[in-house]
Amino acid sequence: MKIVSFEIEDKRQWGIYDEEDNRVLTNSDTCRSFMTFQEVIDYFNTHNSVETLPQSLEWSKVKLMSPVIPTKDIMCIGKNYVDHIKEFDGSVDDLERVKEVPVFFTKAQSSIIPHGGTIMLHEGVTNSIDYEAELAIVIGKQGINIKKEEAFDYIYGYTILNDVSARDVQLSHQQWFKGKSLDTFCPIGPWVVTKDELSNPSDLKIQSVVDGELRQDSNTGLMIHPIDALVEWLSKGMTLNPGDVIATGTPSGVGMGFNPPRLLKSGSTVEIIVEGVGSLKNVVE
Repeated sequence: MKIVSFEIEDKRQWGIYDEEDNRVLTNSDTCRSFMTFQEVIDYFNTHNSVETLPQSLEWSKVKLMSPVIPTKDIMCIGKNYVDHIKEFDGSVDDLERVKEVPVFFTKAQSSIIPHGGTIMLHEGVTNSIDYEAELAIVIGKQGINIKKEEAFDYIYGYTILNDVSARDVQLSHQQWFKGKSLDTFCPIGPWVVTKDELSNPSDLKIQSVVDGELRQDSNTGLMIHPIDALVEWLSKGMTLNPGDVIATGTPSGVGMGFNPPRLLKSGSTVEIIVEGVGSLKNVVE
């Protein structure tokens, strides 16, 4: 299934994207009331067909919202691809440290926007906006101290995330949270693909295209810390809840990795493509 959230008459609603007919199946009488992602999961586990979702909406007329309701800030993995570390002049020592213990940071929930949403330039705050293509994990069951071999039991599905970053803000503050949490700096979507639709999420092509130019072109199999290991690391002493999101890191090809840098500007269109999941597209203004 592809779970989507959208807005009708100023109210949030949920449905299933029907790829064959390019429509959204929903039941407005029930789907407007969901306040947690657990409610979304519970409902669509039993209501997932035309028979149980009586309304059908044209995809082109749907105003999308973020397809997740996390209970905490977006959890992110830094430096999870060797080639991305190298494009930022990462040393051998840095690489070895990262291989031993993953690098974690967060993006504020307030930075989330949906597929089709506008990425703000924030003139006067930053002049160095970058993109990062990422596969994101969506948690489906509450858990703490999850073992690696059980990790996929706690995953509901996957979505696409663009870890938009203000590189100059990152450098000036000597940490990542502020530069990655400006409003609109976390595009997510367009949907959550349930895990049963991906036979091997650790072998997916992942790409970014900026203004029609292919920038990143890699595979999720090249992660230093794979999906199950990330769930294990993050759940150590910390409860993960349904709807929580883990961004799994980005490969090489980000704007700052070029010489000279190829950063985003007003009017830029950024598309993140993950095989088997879909395409997330946003414009910068």
